[in-house]
Amino acid sequence: MHMLEMAPGWSLDLDRGPDWLMVRLHCDQKHAWDTPPLAETLWALAQQHFVHRLVVEFDEVPMLHTALIGQLVMLHKRLSVNGGVLRLSGLSEQSRDVLSTARLDGRLPAFENRTEAVLGHAIVNKPR
Repeated sequence: MHMLEMAPGWSLDLDRGPDWLMVRLHCDQKHAWDTPPLAETLWALAQQHFVHRLVVEFDEVPMLHTALIGQLVMLHKRLSVNGGVLRLSGLSEQSRDVLSTARLDGRLPAFENRTEAVLGHAIVNKPR
């Protein structure tokens, strides 16, 4: 895993899994309303790693705002055209509500964590 600076106050950790690229976003509170070049940055990373399946982890991003959602929609379109997948994880309840209200929760599916996002469904804890 290595950290890359994306824009002032925004950075990301990159981790590679089999056929997946995991990206954990970091956001400095005072830059939370700025919009980093997320779509372009993540598309370039996907191309460098020859992967078109991305999980973007938002555990350290307080809120999805309109411009950030726009970046995710652009990235989703680019990945989809190339047979790829974009999944989100670690969104706050408020951010999930924003996606739902914008009717984007189907296009930008959100999961609790990276594992669930890669599997594509919620993990159910089963008794042993």
